[in-house]
Amino acid sequence: MSDWDLMMPGMGLTAIGLGGVILTYLGIADTFLTGMQALSGLTMFVGMVFLSAGILSGGVSTSARAKATTLVIFGIAGSVGAYALFLNTVITSLPRFVGILIIIIIPTIVIAFFSMKAQKYFKPIAVIFLASMAVGVGSFTAFGFIGPGAQFSLSSLNETNATHAVNQTLPTAPIIFVNIPVNASVKGNPNFTPNTVTVPKGDIIEWTNNDTVPHTVTNAPDGSIFDSGLITPGKTYLLDTSKLNGTKYDYMCTVHPWMTGKIVITQPLVANVTISKGASTQSTGQKYFNPASLSVKVGTTVIWTNKDAASHTVTSGEPSTGPSGTFDSSLIKPGNTFKYTFTTAGTTSYFCTVHPWMTGKIIVG
Repeated sequence: MSDWDLMMPGMGLTAIGLGGVILTYLGIADTFLTGMQALSGLTMFVGMVFLSAGILSGGVSTSARAKATTLVIFGIAGSVGAYALFLNTVITSLPRFVGILIIIIIPTIVIAFFSMKAQKYFKPIAVIFLASMAVGVGSFTAFGFIGPGAQFSLSSLNETNATHAVNQTLPTAPIIFVNIPVNASVKGNPNFTPNTVTVPKGDIIEWTNNDTVPHTVTNAPDGSIFDSGLITPGKTYLLDTSKLNGTKYDYMCTVHPWMTGKIVITQPLVANVTISKGASTQSTGQKYFNPASLSVKVGTTVIWTNKDAASHTVTSGEPSTGPSGTFDSSLIKPGNTFKYTFTTAGTTSYFCTVHPWMTGKIIVG
């Protein structure tokens, strides 16, 4: 018979812990930031231990009713788990976690079966499974450290994949730098410097880990918008803000959740230059590019609008030396525009290749 003195507290602890874990992964309760996720999981597993001990107190029931009940429970749990795994797009470590559970569950079931049904085979079966697990874990770890490029290391693989995915899609844009300083992992020390970074939409934010331990850059609370994975010491993480639709984002380090920062997205910097009416005719007092000299900040997009009746070009360089190759609009027809984003400081001269007396200058500071 089952022992209800063990089962009752077991069911209570399991329900409380399971509720906390579910609320955490649904994003309803931000328990990870307060360290409660681990406590919820621990409570659930302790409850399951008490519950299992109570159920198995009188031995394992082999009745048809017990088997049917067990089958239904496993069917429901397996269906819900498979459905959650299929829909998961945020927690990238979940498939790995499922694999680890399978590795643990299969030997446990086999060993438990032989301990009850065929005790004379229990010891050799247990030794075989334990030895196999030790060889597998040892081989995986060894190849992770001494294999080609150490690419079997989970942390380095996660970091490499995350960095590779970001670098492939990044456009050319100004980069805003954020430093993760030494000892940032110590609670109370400066963590992300600057802690709040304000960038025009479209710029790139680069975090550099100058600490001696790994960190992450993960939007709070669940990493559904951006997540760097582990950034090992000396490595960087790049975030393309052109793909962000909001204006404010809180982020944290999931390894050290007291490390928090904020991103503020502003509208991109824009400046306008007009190609004046009559610019195709060279004459005293005629304005060609208006303004002819324009000072802007790094990251500003300059838009030239042709209000003349003739076509023109906006070509970097000097009429005497020719195009420099930085930018060239080709022919801009009347009423059309050309735009270019200046990502580095300096002075750029430009002219119209059709009407070389038309010259202008952009000063980026």
